[in-house]
Amino acid sequence: MQVKLLILSVLIVFTNCTAKKQIKTDLPVNFTKYWYNGKAEINSFNLKQARYGEIRSGEAVLIFVTEDFSNKKLVKLDEPGKSTDETPVLKLNFTKQFTTGIYPYHMMASVFSPLKNAVDNKPIKINCSSQEWCGHTFSQLELKNTNYNWQLHSYFETEGEQDYKIDTCLTEDGLWNSIRINPNTLPQGKKIIIPGLLWQRLSHTIMTKEEAVLQLTTNAEFAGDSLGVNMYAIIYPAAKRSLNIYFKNEFPYKIIGWKESYPDGFGNNKKILTTIATLNKSIMLDYWKHNKNIDSSFRDSLGLH
Repeated sequence: MQVKLLILSVLIVFTNCTAKKQIKTDLPVNFTKYWYNGKAEINSFNLKQARYGEIRSGEAVLIFVTEDFSNKKLVKLDEPGKSTDETPVLKLNFTKQFTTGIYPYHMMASVFSPLKNAVDNKPIKINCSSQEWCGHTFSQLELKNTNYNWQLHSYFETEGEQDYKIDTCLTEDGLWNSIRINPNTLPQGKKIIIPGLLWQRLSHTIMTKEEAVLQLTTNAEFAGDSLGVNMYAIIYPAAKRSLNIYFKNEFPYKIIGWKESYPDGFGNNKKILTTIATLNKSIMLDYWKHNKNIDSSFRDSLGLH
């Protein structure tokens, strides 16, 4: 019996050491403890989305989770720990659902930010899909050396099929992950930036880089919450667009909502409307293990329809 216990103890220690060796980051211990617990952080938001000149009710979800990624293929590794090609990333899956009249929108962006040298704020991959009754689109940025490879596959004729390179720079989508990794690295001042892929879909804007003003404000207030709240603002003067992201100023720097203002509508009738998302519920869950009918109760706990 004692021999069996000794062997079991050795196996447990070996397993734990092996797991720790897979976490190859330069981030603090509290980050590792929170983000490498075998679960994802799921956050549901009440959404008021501007579309076609009106505000639509809907819901948004931000899912943050760490993964082992392939440097060459830029996909999740099937067997982490067994490859010399791996790099740890923080993944954000950002979904929006809302209805315009009779037909619904289903949108999702995924952002993969490396946890090695995370200070440079550059994701190694971003993609976005959008589905509604007119058709669907898919766009993607992949970091290759000093360039992003850009692809767009669209239902719409004027957008068509596109594939070209764009010099690397800051990305709006990557800054969401930067807030969660280390907000002290958030850039400020005038910067060249690639606008968010979800925004590009809604505005039917072709991939470009724009000048933006980035500002971090402490002691902010959002939805009546002023206790330890920071605001990170991304302002695009030429597009008359601004995005304010509100988050807690202590680790794990949880995002509690955002406001996004821009001209919305058609032709000369466009007016500045503001999309607002407010945190509803937040849970840590290994959701990929909860796919039975009985597990739908977790959706109830998140307030999702």
